Amino acid sequence: MARSTLAEEIRQKLGELSPAERKVARVLLAAYPSAGFETVAVLAERAGVSAPTVVRFVNRLGYRGFPDFQAALRGELDERNASPLSLYTTPGYGREPEAQDLTPDRVLGTAVTRTLAELPPHDLERAVQVLADPKRRITLFGGRFTHLLAEYLGLHLMQLRDDVRLVPGRDVERTAVLATLGRRDVLVVFDYRRYEADKLTVAQLAQERGARVVLFTDAWLSPVAQYAEVVLASQVIAPSPYDSYVPTLAVVETLIAGVLSALGEDGRRHLQAAEEAADRAGLHDR
Repeated sequence: MARSTLAEEIRQKLGELSPAERKVARVLLAAYPSAGFETVAVLAERAGVSAPTVVRFVNRLGYRGFPDFQAALRGELDERNASPLSLYTTPGYGREPEAQDLTPDRVLGTAVTRTLAELPPHDLERAVQVLADPKRRITLFGGRFTHLLAEYLGLHLMQLRDDVRLVPGRDVERTAVLATLGRRDVLVVFDYRRYEADKLTVAQLAQERGARVVLFTDAWLSPVAQYAEVVLASQVIAPSPYDSYVPTLAVVETLIAGVLSALGEDGRRHLQAAEEAADRAGLHDR
């Protein structure tokens, strides 16, 4: 399997850090990975701590010093920017040596298991909370391939609650949707490596207008993470040069189950009304 990213390592160690070290961690995660290439002095200033605190922080992660930490980050960026074409000639499609000979089912099974095990409980609970809140409007925004995942989540939510919409493709329609984003909105963004610039721009716009941003991304973290209240990261390792979204689908299914449970009887009534309307109109999509 792919080794843990620095962002994953930082998130996993948050509970072990001192209050000052946690400030450094939050600054790094908020602007990952670019913040990691600042100097020690600049990073310390941004976090409101001393320079020795930054050095102690990277030591806590297992690095000999800040240059060692930055070298690891540069190596990670090569993976973060990988494309299907670049992975096509990479042994094992970029997987760790011990995982290169795994059968496709074991590669995907391990990726799903690891993704669900590393999913931060607080982020999942917060995602369920905001998506189940009837006072909030949900807007979903996917990418070249991940628009399918956005639609999948959106179609389920539409059956369970009101005020769910997808960002449309045509410019006029898209502008109309984005212009209405405000404090009662939740923007759900799907953005994976070779990240798309429009996702970052829209997420920034939503956050500036007081909307909540929920991000589905990979282990390297989309730049959208700096504007997201909730980050749900998945492994994307696959038995082919293409990143797998099977683990992400497992996270989506987990989230749907959580929203269904949170809505309770209100969700059941909404689903029943949708079924009755479909029957009346001769529509029988399931």
